[in-house]
Amino acid sequence: MALSALFLLVFLLQHLTINFTSVISADLFNELSHFMGTNFLVQYLLQPVLIFGVVFHFVMGFILEARNRSARNTKYAYNNAGANSKWASRNMLVTGIVVLLFLGLHFYDFWIPELNVKYVQGDMSGLNAAGDFRYYEELVHKFESPVRTALYCLAFIALGFHLQHGFSSAFQSVGTNNKKYTPGIKAFGKIYSVAVPLGFVAVALYHFLTH
Repeated sequence: MALSALFLLVFLLQHLTINFTSVISADLFNELSHFMGTNFLVQYLLQPVLIFGVVFHFVMGFILEARNRSARNTKYAYNNAGANSKWASRNMLVTGIVVLLFLGLHFYDFWIPELNVKYVQGDMSGLNAAGDFRYYEELVHKFESPVRTALYCLAFIALGFHLQHGFSSAFQSVGTNNKKYTPGIKAFGKIYSVAVPLGFVAVALYHFLTH
Protein backbone atom coordinates (compact mmCIF):
# COMPACT_ATOMS: atom_id res chain seq x y z
CA MET A 1 0.00 0.00 0.00
CA ALA A 2 2.77 2.42 0.97
CA LEU A 3 4.93 1.62 -2.07
CA SER A 4 2.02 2.11 -4.46
CA ALA A 5 1.28 5.43 -2.72
CA LEU A 6 4.88 6.61 -3.16
CA PHE A 7 4.77 5.62 -6.83
CA LEU A 8 1.53 7.58 -7.34
CA LEU A 9 2.99 10.61 -5.55
CA VAL A 10 5.76 10.74 -8.15
CA PHE A 11 3.24 10.30 -10.96
CA LEU A 12 1.05 13.14 -9.65
CA LEU A 13 4.00 15.52 -9.70
CA GLN A 14 4.92 14.49 -13.24
CA HIS A 15 1.31 14.79 -14.41
CA LEU A 16 0.95 18.25 -12.86
CA THR A 17 4.19 19.41 -14.47
CA ILE A 18 2.95 18.50 -17.95
CA ASN A 19 -0.53 19.91 -17.32
CA PHE A 20 0.89 23.18 -16.03
CA THR A 21 2.78 23.72 -19.28
CA SER A 22 -0.66 24.25 -20.89
CA VAL A 23 -0.83 27.51 -18.92
CA ILE A 24 2.59 28.59 -20.16
CA SER A 25 2.66 27.41 -23.79
CA ALA A 26 0.11 25.54 -25.90
CA ASP A 27 2.89 24.36 -28.23
CA LEU A 28 4.98 22.96 -25.37
CA PHE A 29 1.95 21.18 -23.92
CA ASN A 30 1.15 19.70 -27.34
CA GLU A 31 4.70 18.47 -27.84
CA LEU A 32 4.93 16.88 -24.39
CA SER A 33 1.49 15.29 -24.73
CA HIS A 34 2.35 13.87 -28.13
CA PHE A 35 5.59 12.44 -26.79
CA MET A 36 3.84 10.85 -23.80
CA GLY A 37 1.06 9.53 -26.02
CA THR A 38 3.26 7.93 -28.67
CA ASN A 39 6.49 6.95 -26.91
CA PHE A 40 6.78 3.16 -26.84
CA LEU A 41 8.21 2.91 -23.30
CA VAL A 42 5.59 5.27 -21.88
CA GLN A 43 2.66 3.55 -23.58
CA TYR A 44 3.60 -0.11 -23.21
CA LEU A 45 5.72 -0.14 -20.06
CA LEU A 46 4.98 2.84 -17.80
CA GLN A 47 1.27 3.13 -18.56
CA PRO A 48 0.44 -0.49 -17.63
CA VAL A 49 2.52 -0.11 -14.46
CA LEU A 50 0.61 3.08 -13.63
CA ILE A 51 -2.78 1.43 -14.17
CA PHE A 52 -1.72 -1.50 -12.01
CA GLY A 53 -0.49 0.89 -9.32
CA VAL A 54 -3.78 2.80 -9.26
CA VAL A 55 -5.93 -0.35 -9.14
CA PHE A 56 -3.70 -2.00 -6.55
CA HIS A 57 -3.70 1.09 -4.32
CA PHE A 58 -7.48 1.39 -4.25
CA VAL A 59 -8.13 -2.34 -3.84
CA MET A 60 -5.66 -2.51 -0.96
CA GLY A 61 -7.29 0.56 0.57
CA PHE A 62 -10.66 -1.16 0.70
CA ILE A 63 -9.12 -4.39 2.01
CA LEU A 64 -7.20 -2.64 4.80
CA GLU A 65 -10.27 -0.61 5.76
CA ALA A 66 -12.32 -3.81 6.01
CA ARG A 67 -9.61 -5.48 8.12
CA ASN A 68 -9.37 -2.51 10.44
CA ARG A 69 -13.13 -2.49 10.98
CA SER A 70 -13.30 -6.24 11.62
CA ALA A 71 -10.31 -6.21 13.99
CA ARG A 72 -12.46 -4.64 16.73
CA ASN A 73 -15.87 -6.21 17.25
CA THR A 74 -16.99 -3.66 19.84
CA LYS A 75 -16.58 0.10 19.79
CA TYR A 76 -15.14 2.18 22.59
CA ALA A 77 -17.70 3.33 25.14
CA TYR A 78 -16.56 6.87 24.40
CA ASN A 79 -14.34 7.99 21.60
CA ASN A 80 -13.51 11.64 20.99
CA ALA A 81 -12.07 11.05 17.51
CA GLY A 82 -11.58 14.73 16.79
CA ALA A 83 -9.19 15.04 19.73
CA ASN A 84 -7.24 11.90 18.85
CA SER A 85 -6.74 12.24 15.11
CA LYS A 86 -7.18 14.63 12.22
CA TRP A 87 -10.22 14.56 9.94
CA ALA A 88 -8.10 13.55 6.94
CA SER A 89 -6.72 10.48 8.70
CA ARG A 90 -10.20 9.34 9.81
CA ASN A 91 -11.73 9.75 6.37
CA MET A 92 -9.14 8.31 4.02
CA LEU A 93 -11.75 5.92 2.63
CA VAL A 94 -14.18 8.77 1.92
CA THR A 95 -11.64 10.97 0.17
CA GLY A 96 -10.27 7.91 -1.62
CA ILE A 97 -13.72 7.08 -3.01
CA VAL A 98 -14.15 10.67 -4.21
CA VAL A 99 -10.78 10.48 -5.98
CA LEU A 100 -11.74 7.09 -7.45
CA LEU A 101 -14.99 8.53 -8.84
CA PHE A 102 -13.02 11.42 -10.27
CA LEU A 103 -10.65 9.00 -11.99
CA GLY A 104 -13.68 7.46 -13.69
CA LEU A 105 -14.65 10.90 -15.02
CA HIS A 106 -11.05 11.65 -15.99
CA PHE A 107 -10.72 8.38 -17.90
CA TYR A 108 -14.02 9.13 -19.65
CA ASP A 109 -12.84 12.62 -20.61
CA PHE A 110 -9.30 11.88 -21.76
CA TRP A 111 -8.01 8.31 -21.57
CA ILE A 112 -10.86 6.45 -23.31
CA PRO A 113 -11.14 8.99 -26.17
CA GLU A 114 -7.36 8.78 -26.59
CA LEU A 115 -7.49 4.99 -26.84
CA ASN A 116 -10.32 5.29 -29.35
CA VAL A 117 -8.41 7.69 -31.60
CA LYS A 118 -5.12 5.80 -31.49
CA TYR A 119 -6.14 2.16 -31.43
CA VAL A 120 -9.70 2.03 -32.83
CA GLN A 121 -9.43 4.73 -35.48
CA GLY A 122 -5.74 3.99 -35.98
CA ASP A 123 -4.68 7.65 -35.91
CA MET A 124 -1.31 8.03 -34.18
CA SER A 125 -0.54 11.45 -35.68
CA GLY A 126 -2.03 13.48 -32.83
CA LEU A 127 -3.33 16.02 -35.35
CA ASN A 128 -6.78 17.56 -35.73
CA ALA A 129 -8.63 18.29 -38.98
CA ALA A 130 -6.68 21.54 -39.40
CA GLY A 131 -3.35 19.72 -39.20
CA ASP A 132 -2.43 21.00 -35.73
CA PHE A 133 -1.80 18.99 -32.60
CA ARG A 134 -5.17 18.28 -30.94
CA TYR A 135 -4.14 17.89 -27.27
CA TYR A 136 -4.36 21.53 -26.13
CA GLU A 137 -7.63 22.00 -28.00
CA GLU A 138 -9.13 18.94 -26.30
CA LEU A 139 -7.95 20.07 -22.87
CA VAL A 140 -9.47 23.52 -23.26
CA HIS A 141 -12.75 22.05 -24.51
CA LYS A 142 -13.20 19.97 -21.34
CA PHE A 143 -12.98 23.03 -19.12
CA GLU A 144 -15.56 25.08 -21.00
CA SER A 145 -18.25 23.54 -18.77
CA PRO A 146 -18.63 25.16 -15.32
CA VAL A 147 -20.08 21.92 -13.93
CA ARG A 148 -17.16 19.79 -15.12
CA THR A 149 -14.65 22.39 -13.93
CA ALA A 150 -16.32 22.45 -10.50
CA LEU A 151 -16.24 18.64 -10.30
CA TYR A 152 -12.54 18.62 -11.13
CA CYS A 153 -11.79 21.28 -8.50
CA LEU A 154 -13.80 19.46 -5.81
CA ALA A 155 -11.99 16.22 -6.63
CA PHE A 156 -8.61 17.93 -6.28
CA ILE A 157 -9.66 19.31 -2.89
CA ALA A 158 -10.55 15.76 -1.81
CA LEU A 159 -7.17 14.65 -3.15
CA GLY A 160 -5.51 17.28 -0.98
CA PHE A 161 -7.18 15.90 2.16
CA HIS A 162 -6.24 12.37 1.10
CA LEU A 163 -2.61 13.41 0.65
CA GLN A 164 -2.46 15.20 4.02
CA HIS A 165 -2.48 11.90 5.85
CA GLY A 166 -1.35 9.58 3.05
CA PHE A 167 1.98 11.29 2.37
CA SER A 168 3.51 10.94 5.83
CA SER A 169 1.75 7.62 6.41
CA ALA A 170 3.37 6.10 3.32
CA PHE A 171 6.86 7.14 4.42
CA GLN A 172 6.22 5.93 7.96
CA SER A 173 5.13 2.52 6.63
CA VAL A 174 8.42 2.02 4.81
CA GLY A 175 10.46 2.71 7.96
CA THR A 176 11.34 6.41 7.94
CA ASN A 177 9.61 7.15 11.26
CA ASN A 178 12.48 8.59 13.29
CA LYS A 179 13.49 11.90 14.84
CA LYS A 180 15.95 12.69 12.07
CA TYR A 181 13.69 12.37 9.03
CA THR A 182 10.09 12.55 10.22
CA PRO A 183 9.81 16.33 10.84
CA GLY A 184 11.17 17.13 7.37
CA ILE A 185 8.96 14.52 5.69
CA LYS A 186 5.86 15.84 7.46
CA ALA A 187 6.71 19.43 6.53
CA PHE A 188 7.29 18.51 2.88
CA GLY A 189 4.11 16.40 2.94
CA LYS A 190 2.05 19.40 4.07
CA ILE A 191 3.48 21.50 1.24
CA TYR A 192 2.94 18.72 -1.30
CA SER A 193 -0.65 18.03 -0.19
CA VAL A 194 -1.54 21.68 -0.74
CA ALA A 195 0.65 22.68 -3.69
CA VAL A 196 -0.07 19.73 -6.01
CA PRO A 197 -3.91 19.76 -5.76
CA LEU A 198 -3.84 23.57 -5.89
CA GLY A 199 -1.76 23.36 -9.06
CA PHE A 200 -4.36 21.14 -10.72
CA VAL A 201 -7.14 23.50 -9.58
CA ALA A 202 -5.20 26.46 -11.00
CA VAL A 203 -4.89 24.78 -14.40
CA ALA A 204 -8.62 23.95 -14.52
CA LEU A 205 -9.68 27.46 -13.47
CA TYR A 206 -7.23 29.11 -15.85
CA HIS A 207 -8.69 27.37 -18.88
CA PHE A 208 -12.25 27.87 -17.68
CA LEU A 209 -11.77 31.61 -17.15
CA THR A 210 -9.66 32.38 -20.22
CA HIS A 211 -11.44 30.42 -22.96
